[in-house]
Amino acid sequence: MDRWIRRILSKFVRRGTLTVSIGGRTNFTVGDGSGSPVEIHIQNYRTLAGIIAHPELKLGEAYLNGTLRMKRGSIADFLDLILSQTHHEYPLLLEKMVEWAQYVVRRFAQFNPRGRSRKNVAHHYDLDGRLYSLFLDSDRQYSCAYFENEDQSLDDAQVAKKRHLAAKLLLDRPGLSILDIGSGWGGLGIYLAEIAGARVTGVTLSDEQFAASCARAAEKNLSPRVHFRLEDYRDVRGTFDRIVSVGMLEHVGVNHYDHYFRRVKELLNEDGVALIHSIGRFNPPTTTSAWMKKYIFPGGYIPALSEVLPAIQRTGLVTTDIEILRLHYAETLKAWRERFLAHREEIEALYDRRFFLMFEFYLAASEMSFRHRGLMVFQIQLAKHQEAVPLTRDYIGPAEERLRLAERGQRTPFRLAGE
Repeated sequence: MDRWIRRILSKFVRRGTLTVSIGGRTNFTVGDGSGSPVEIHIQNYRTLAGIIAHPELKLGEAYLNGTLRMKRGSIADFLDLILSQTHHEYPLLLEKMVEWAQYVVRRFAQFNPRGRSRKNVAHHYDLDGRLYSLFLDSDRQYSCAYFENEDQSLDDAQVAKKRHLAAKLLLDRPGLSILDIGSGWGGLGIYLAEIAGARVTGVTLSDEQFAASCARAAEKNLSPRVHFRLEDYRDVRGTFDRIVSVGMLEHVGVNHYDHYFRRVKELLNEDGVALIHSIGRFNPPTTTSAWMKKYIFPGGYIPALSEVLPAIQRTGLVTTDIEILRLHYAETLKAWRERFLAHREEIEALYDRRFFLMFEFYLAASEMSFRHRGLMVFQIQLAKHQEAVPLTRDYIGPAEERLRLAERGQRTPFRLAGE
């Protein structure tokens, strides 16, 4: 048995140094001896068998249950080593069979009518607000930051993200009406109102986010210019000069892409511009990780561009720009993970040790998926007519500089997200 297990792991881990101990007696090392050593302890052969048969689910479960423990290095180090293996082979055919079965039923898993969408959102976004204040930036931006340079802080990179989005929205005159679909804790909507002078309507399905957004807008005396609603995007009425949606498409579900983009078209004024910011994948369509679906984002799915663009084309909307952000989210997640680990005692006091391990695994696995498994972020700019957008992309830089100057003149700073 031990020889067979070692042979399987040796075929999978070809680079790096991984030491594995099982129970109280088996201990061996695989890899080529390079890099920083990583050592794990697996409680028994039953746990190991589950991981080998269905690593996508059972590896994370073993970590949060304590049947897989780190003896040297962190869970992020271990996942970095495992997911960086370039040959991408699975030890057993069973895992591929499980993946195939999940793909067959993925449309059912991603069926997100209004009631189910609300429940899925609450599962993750209606956690205790103090949790997010412990690891996000001061504006509580829970999406990919935009790192203009390698040394930029997370807070500055999140401001740069909002500035980059605003520049692409072509806010060339004050008073433009903007719909923010999936408005989070309100930071982007408040930025667009305060810095760019827009009139913003933000919609969310999260009770926690809605309450926080309204309070923040009132605190800054922006309520006349930015208005948040607890509402499904499918129920919004009226039309808008601009539409922005950040981190929302991942929760729509592949069954609903056509309807989502039809709604964007219906809600957009004739000369309007829309900007969709979403996690995506370089690789062909697949399924949501079984562990992620069970513990973190039920109903969620990261789309391939080959799934999104046909839905856009069927609406008749014009794709005026696509930008791919590659490692920006990996760096964002690294910053979140480091902040999260620094507040372990507070987080375990809010919830418990098992929750801490679950969230740590989520942040680490997500970061390494962006580094090694073909995840990225895309920003798709859309319009009803191609003349709505300048001929070249040269307008983005000057627009960002104007917004940067406006930020310096901002009279009332944002409060920390946890205050």
